[in-house]
Amino acid sequence: MRNYRKKMVCFSVGCLFIIGCGEPVQVEETTRIGVDTTIRSLAEVFSFESIPVNGYALVGGLRGTGSPQCPPSIRSYLERYILGKLPDTDIEKLISSNNTAVVSVNGFIPPLASKNTRFDVKVAALAGTQTISLDGGQLWGADLTEARMFGGTPKVSVTAEGPVFINKITNGIVERDKRAGYVLAGGRVLDDYELSLVLRRPDYKISSIIRNLLNERFGKDTATAVSQSLVSLKVPSKYRNQKERFISIVRETYLLHSAEIKKQRIRESIGKLAVSEDKYKYEITLEAIGNECVDKLAALLNSNDEQLRLHAGRCMLNLGSDAAVDTLRQIVMDKASPYRLEALEAITKSASYNDATATSRRLLRDEDFDIRLAAYENLRELDDISIAKSFIGHNFYLEQITQTVHKAIFVSRSGVPRIALFGAPMRCRDNVFIQSDNGEITINAHRGEKEVSIIRKHPRRPSIPIRLKSSFEVGDIIRTMCESADVEDRSQTRPGLGVSYDDAISILQQMCDKGAIEAQFRAGEMPEID
Repeated sequence: MRNYRKKMVCFSVGCLFIIGCGEPVQVEETTRIGVDTTIRSLAEVFSFESIPVNGYALVGGLRGTGSPQCPPSIRSYLERYILGKLPDTDIEKLISSNNTAVVSVNGFIPPLASKNTRFDVKVAALAGTQTISLDGGQLWGADLTEARMFGGTPKVSVTAEGPVFINKITNGIVERDKRAGYVLAGGRVLDDYELSLVLRRPDYKISSIIRNLLNERFGKDTATAVSQSLVSLKVPSKYRNQKERFISIVRETYLLHSAEIKKQRIRESIGKLAVSEDKYKYEITLEAIGNECVDKLAALLNSNDEQLRLHAGRCMLNLGSDAAVDTLRQIVMDKASPYRLEALEAITKSASYNDATATSRRLLRDEDFDIRLAAYENLRELDDISIAKSFIGHNFYLEQITQTVHKAIFVSRSGVPRIALFGAPMRCRDNVFIQSDNGEITINAHRGEKEVSIIRKHPRRPSIPIRLKSSFEVGDIIRTMCESADVEDRSQTRPGLGVSYDDAISILQQMCDKGAIEAQFRAGEMPEID
């Protein structure tokens, strides 16, 4: 498990114009502001790199692979929790069934999380219990608590629920621990986690200056002076996807400046940006100074140094100038450039919607899969119409991308569960026989047949197979496998076999590996929860 670390970050915040040549000004007997004073030198901002949360819950829907064993203290907690949610439940019968298992639930609230942020959680059968497997199970619901840094009783800060995901994607035969799994994007944050700027020396005037300048620069209510030593901060909407960048900008902003001092700082920072190895540092410094830097930055767009063009262009975009879009787009389209992904990210986060979507759509045809994947992720984030989405079986997304000639299947193993078909519509060949590792699911089509047979053994009565037909289109095969067998509106959605997401992506891997689908198969990274 990653360490529970409280990360203290020194901030610098821009201040009101003070007329003069920058002579030190006496604000309080203990606080002096000079030409080079930043908030970094006067205050710290407290934020959490990540916050571990944990709890206990029930995984249900198991097929006799659970266990009634449960320590008395945890059983007592679960009884109170479940009765609070479902007062008429037969608690004893529920917990004592072999179709349920008591599990620990663990995860990490992401840094600077906002309310309703989703993240992965890990579930594991309790040590010493006879639970055999959580495969096919459902985390019915859990309240997770965090260990408070500054004392007090733990508070419920996360809820979690959803289907249990067990990784079945392999590059060979491995032993899988089915007593543990993940609920992808199953955790939901209940509160906003705001930043707190704390002055090292309490001073009402300084905290008021900080509040006023942040609100002037980033918008009303960005900062609130809570006391003479505390200013609470909210990340502006412009930086909602660049929270760490916002922190860095605040950190590098000067408190004192006149027009002449600002010109001098711009000249010095532009010069350092051009020659320094740490170009990001001076990019942030210039962005903290403000849009007065744009003209000087624009001159760097003609440099022969591609890295310099990247940093200058990204800074200009964040300062509200679209003049750098073409320069960044040239970097993105340069197949020999090591900065393609950085330039694409800059355009996606800071350029106009039309520029961002147009650039990413072009990259869907790129020969480099990592570039195509990044373009898809960006278009997905922008909710672009080039990605056709379907929610399958109340469980995962099937996303089809037509604007690419390179066939590939990407499946996520962290975050929102999804299958992305690059080069849709995609077809499966005939004369195919694929079977899941446990033998429960079979995909079969003889040579010359016009449909694919998809067979699943009944989960409760394995001797009774259920057979459905599908076209050879891969999206249709996925829907037939995984759509719920009980569909409310059958005029809109055809019932399926209810195959789980983890089983489905394992079968897709087999189909690609064996040539049944002529497409590259790529699986995303696993959650980082130990």
